[in-house]
Amino acid sequence: LGVTVGCIQHDQDPSVRKAQYDCDITYGTNSEFGFDYLRDNGMATTKDQQVQRGHYYAIVDEVDSILIDEARTPLIISGPATVSSHQYDRFKPLVEQLVKRQTMLCNRLMGEAREALEKNDFETGGRLLFKVKLGQPRNKGLLRAMEDPENRKALDKSELSFYQDSRKEDLVALKEELYFTIDEKHQEADLSEMGRSFLNPDDPQAFTLPDLIHEFTEIDLDATLSPAQKDEGKRKRQQYCDAQAERIHNISQLLRAYCLFEKDVDYVVEENKVIIVDEHTGRKMPGRRWSDGLHQAVEAKEGVQIDRETQTLATITIQNYFRLYHKLAGMTGTAETEANEFHDIYKLDVLVIPTNRPVIRKDNNDRIYKTRREKYNAAVDEIKTCHAKGQPVLVGTASVEASELLSRMLKREKIPHNVLNAKYHRQEAEIVARAGQRGTVTISTNMAGRGTDIKLGEGVAELGGLHVLGTERHESRRVDRQLRGRCARQGDPGSSRFYVSFEDDLMRNFGASERMTSMMERFGLKDGEELEHPWLNKSVETAQKRVEQRNYLIRKRTLDFDDVMNKQREVIYSLRNETLETSEPRKLIFEIVDEVIPERVKSFLEGPDGSDPDYDGLLHWANTTFPLGLNRVSTELDKKTPDETAQFLVDKVKQSYLQKVGHEEADAVVGLERYIILNAIDRLWQEHLYAMDGLREGIYLRSYGQKDPLVEYKAEAYDMFSQLMASIKAEVLSNLFRSTTNLMAFEHFLASLPISVTAPADTPQPPGAPPSPSGPASGMPRPPASGTPRPASGLPRPVSGPPRPVSGPVPGREKLASAREKDAADVNGEFELVFPTSRHDPNKVGRNDPCPCGSGKKFKNCCGRQV
Repeated sequence: LGVTVGCIQHDQDPSVRKAQYDCDITYGTNSEFGFDYLRDNGMATTKDQQVQRGHYYAIVDEVDSILIDEARTPLIISGPATVSSHQYDRFKPLVEQLVKRQTMLCNRLMGEAREALEKNDFETGGRLLFKVKLGQPRNKGLLRAMEDPENRKALDKSELSFYQDSRKEDLVALKEELYFTIDEKHQEADLSEMGRSFLNPDDPQAFTLPDLIHEFTEIDLDATLSPAQKDEGKRKRQQYCDAQAERIHNISQLLRAYCLFEKDVDYVVEENKVIIVDEHTGRKMPGRRWSDGLHQAVEAKEGVQIDRETQTLATITIQNYFRLYHKLAGMTGTAETEANEFHDIYKLDVLVIPTNRPVIRKDNNDRIYKTRREKYNAAVDEIKTCHAKGQPVLVGTASVEASELLSRMLKREKIPHNVLNAKYHRQEAEIVARAGQRGTVTISTNMAGRGTDIKLGEGVAELGGLHVLGTERHESRRVDRQLRGRCARQGDPGSSRFYVSFEDDLMRNFGASERMTSMMERFGLKDGEELEHPWLNKSVETAQKRVEQRNYLIRKRTLDFDDVMNKQREVIYSLRNETLETSEPRKLIFEIVDEVIPERVKSFLEGPDGSDPDYDGLLHWANTTFPLGLNRVSTELDKKTPDETAQFLVDKVKQSYLQKVGHEEADAVVGLERYIILNAIDRLWQEHLYAMDGLREGIYLRSYGQKDPLVEYKAEAYDMFSQLMASIKAEVLSNLFRSTTNLMAFEHFLASLPISVTAPADTPQPPGAPPSPSGPASGMPRPPASGTPRPASGLPRPVSGPPRPVSGPVPGREKLASAREKDAADVNGEFELVFPTSRHDPNKVGRNDPCPCGSGKKFKNCCGRQV
């Protein structure tokens, strides 16, 4: 066809990556495309480092898996956090003891429940069963008790009673009789008062957040405290509250790790690392980590090395990434059930294409059992029957643990088989190639459930083709249909059947068992007997629809919140790209100067409450931000209008800046100016992402005040983003005269500043200043009048080799700020910006010695180049 084709792979060199994107067609995974977008727009420091070239047309294979199943998981580029505050290793022994105590308590409650139920006291028995369900929903005794329809009915009745509005206080009291409660459906763990007392008997309040508003009010009303003491008191209470919140969070995540996340189901441990297993594909996801400290909690539980906390550097959801494309399309065999979501979220219509050949697969009714044990025994019996006649069988399981359990059962029956799961993924191609051969039994997680084409061996079609046996219904109907779709392809024969038990997560958590309980009672189901009827298939499908609707609402809510961040991300990335693409970043800087200075002048001279103009405050801000050396006498600000004052300051800043860069190389200055803007954007954007995460975590509490969390989130996010943009502009201006490409040129600039400030005779001079009453216009130190200019440790170091911008705060700024305030009071409105200096004599430094400026280079290759 004459088109070029490229492929994006992990760990490719950026130049190779860019060449692949330059092709007409580029293949790759959704995560690689998404991460490249984040790196291009959030981390690249030059235009050459960007690899993508726009978003025109995307065609997504297995589109429902990518745009729906994985849409709930955002793509996040993270880096190590500056401060690690976790205490998982410290709290692990306590939580282990707490979980053991809870297990002992629940086992005792189960004994009492059995006694009550044997006496036909279903009210007491149901209440005790419900209490165990709150504290340990996967308790083995509870699961066995649920095999009896009468017990299940008693539990359902008690649960329904406690969740009535009139019994809210009773429910709270019941939960307080446990150490903690577990909510499987929402994946949450909540510590009770009894649990807090167990963890810290001396101080149960150690795991309770204080009422900061009340405490701050008490501090404000204390007339014996000075303003400084009040601020210090509030700071200490805030620190204590933060420490409390961190402890509570650590305990909660450890409880989730122990009670909700199972090894070989949700994750595997390999080479001393916890690796997540994808619930949809059954494949390992190395490099992925659960957020919010959960991954560290699981690492602590398994006794492996706890990696350092991470901080979000850039993030986007799969939904918003693919919505960047002008045109979007995809293909899958199971999109029909999600047609509404494709239309609502992506504006995509679903079109069903007829099959190439008629499908002759036989889908048998589900077989439903009381327990998993009975279910697995029945599944093994059917596998034996198929194997005996030579029909190949593909057994689908929901987890690594279930696949290995079935493998052990088949070994006892001496049935040869292959296992395909996250632990044995290296043999995937070989196992799949043999799965359709005569007499082959293959046990697989969802790895073989999507996109796998199993070829039938010779003579297999006459035996009925491949038989697919599912050992559990998945939360999504699409996953079950994908598993069924592995057989009867291209007109071949095939059959399928699912085995289900009341102990399966779907049946326990999403109410598929209510109708079945009544049917069990009606038919008098005994141990080992199964239920099989189209009505039951309908009940299971109804439960799946409930889960799908719940997950859709989660994805929709995630998108609603991320749309807020998406708009902010677009603004930041647009500003960043403009900075990378422009050949004159100085124009952007001067635009910031033109915008910020008039705003600051207005804030000082036109107070919102009609107060007098604050000329001293304006001069203080101007002199500490720029090297202007202004005073009220020389500027005559009192005689100028606010607009004239703003224009005066804008002109002075631009004039001083042009004077500064006049001593440096033009190409290096362009790189420095670009760096100043990018550095401010990147640093403050990362802080903003962290703050937005905190806002989102706590915003749901607003619902208790009858407020919509999304509306509140949008309002707060807008205020925070406005503050972010103001902070970026302020930091750009702050670093404008604090960054240089060459230290010597910078000192020449300081020496060339005009002498325009004349201090009174009694004005305190900066340390080391000459006795003359005159000083530099900006208060910045001047180099010696004669001799070689010497490096100052308080200034940015020079750059050797290719231009590499250097920027950073002046050391000792905090101390200088208080010193400036004192000097300002002494000189009656005359302000100076003083940079600390520590001068070194280059004659005392050897040419091969480390440069005294701190660059790490040899003196002859750094400041000594021009000596």
